[in-house]
Amino acid sequence: MKLISADQAAALLRDGDVVSVSSSSGLGCPDKVLAAIGERFEREGAPRALTMLHPIAAGDLYGIRGIDHLARPGLLRRVLAGSYPSGPSSLPMPAIWRMVIDNQVEAFNLPSGLMFDMHRDAAARRPGVLTQVGIGTFVDPLLQGCAMNEAAAHSAPVVRRVDFDGRPWLYFPAVVPQVAIIRATTADERGNLSYEHEGALLGGLEQALAARNNGGLVIAQVKRVVKAGSLRPHDVHVPCNLVDHIVVDPAQWQTTQTPYDPAISGEVVQPESAFELQAWGPEKVIARRAAMALHTGSSVNLGFGISANVPRILLEEGLHGAVTWAIEQGAVGGMPLLGFAFGCASNADAIVSSPNQFTYFQGGGFDATLLSFLQVDGDGSVNVSKLGAKPYLTAGCGGFVDITAHARRIVFSGFFTAGAQLEVGDGRLRILQEGRSRKFVQASEHITFSGRVARERGQQVSYVTERCVIDLAAEGLVVREIAPGIDLERDVRGQSEVPLLLAPDLKLMDAALFRPEPFGLRLGEPVKGARHV
Repeated sequence: MKLISADQAAALLRDGDVVSVSSSSGLGCPDKVLAAIGERFEREGAPRALTMLHPIAAGDLYGIRGIDHLARPGLLRRVLAGSYPSGPSSLPMPAIWRMVIDNQVEAFNLPSGLMFDMHRDAAARRPGVLTQVGIGTFVDPLLQGCAMNEAAAHSAPVVRRVDFDGRPWLYFPAVVPQVAIIRATTADERGNLSYEHEGALLGGLEQALAARNNGGLVIAQVKRVVKAGSLRPHDVHVPCNLVDHIVVDPAQWQTTQTPYDPAISGEVVQPESAFELQAWGPEKVIARRAAMALHTGSSVNLGFGISANVPRILLEEGLHGAVTWAIEQGAVGGMPLLGFAFGCASNADAIVSSPNQFTYFQGGGFDATLLSFLQVDGDGSVNVSKLGAKPYLTAGCGGFVDITAHARRIVFSGFFTAGAQLEVGDGRLRILQEGRSRKFVQASEHITFSGRVARERGQQVSYVTERCVIDLAAEGLVVREIAPGIDLERDVRGQSEVPLLLAPDLKLMDAALFRPEPFGLRLGEPVKGARHV
């Protein structure tokens, strides 16, 4: 038997270890093992100076503490994470963010997909990842080089710019973990792992391979243990030869604020009537206009925020199933979930591993992506990864940089200003009180998406807001449509810090978008040249 207690698992970590954790906020988080490591440090002052690898955030602000169990000075030396726990300003700041701000840990934010690639290369004994992903963004050493604070900026870099075959590339040396902490639903007595109650596979297999192939340990937290030989081989995602130890937590939650919902793990198929439609308001107007950019039969990535409601728009308009959704945690098809369950989908066609999903995204195999924005600068560059005043309101870049690197069509959605009081109805928009801050700015705090690089790559980029639609063109940001009921100079150009050009054929947004009843959405014809059957 490989079964040990969480305390015994924590005792296996040594000072200076590199530890890789599989999680996506509350989804798949091995919280019991992480808690035991933090408790051991409180008792013994060990282990010390750990380097943590988190391809996606570990823990949330709603009860699954994740990395916050380890957020103690002395325990952590360095964190490389695709994202960090985040939430609204009404909740206390996570302890890990306090350490980042106070320079008590070297904190880096790397694209999630590249972190999975780094694990694959560590497993295969390859030197590292050579990629175009991140060129021209904060990931690039010409900017921040992924560093989130001064402690990181003055430490050993995690990425270098190199010339290869006449082009500049980013090189991420592989980081070898001595310990991988992953999570599944079931382990048999030999250590074979199945994921039947999980909402995603994430990257547990790749993280286990990276540790095991380099002589490290793999610790798996599971809900239950069954007799050896009782799992179907096709259901085993991580085989026993990669697993050293098993920790049981019968009370592990499926995801944030959800102990267990069989729809999240694809064990039941929900009727379409089970999905709530988006409430009427300005956000729905934005989601509707973003939906108008889609084409029948296309494969579309979906990001957190306003864009996450677009599948509900298609459902309401009788077009559910006309588009196949793909999200970074691994779900393909079905209905992506909202709120705390985002990252999962009901009625999915498939749930693939996150590393494989990111290979699909990085190579630009999909037709379009619908994402959000916090800030847009005059080059059309977008910030979603850093807000200096309240850093934990954003989780970091996550998969955003991987997804946008080679996407053919990108639609960013967001409000034109932050905090405006708006009213929509009767086919028009009314601005009752202007927002407290502008989002089209001279200089954004971070460049998570480079408008300059997008133009060089020929990407088609739009920014959809409640009051206008803007395209990224060779000459700059061009207003293509404005909302009925607003003043172009006062409400659009007057609320932007950067020049906004006007399209020669400038027109009004469809008035039907601003009425609560279904507006008769019609998707575009299949994309010419797309390889659809």
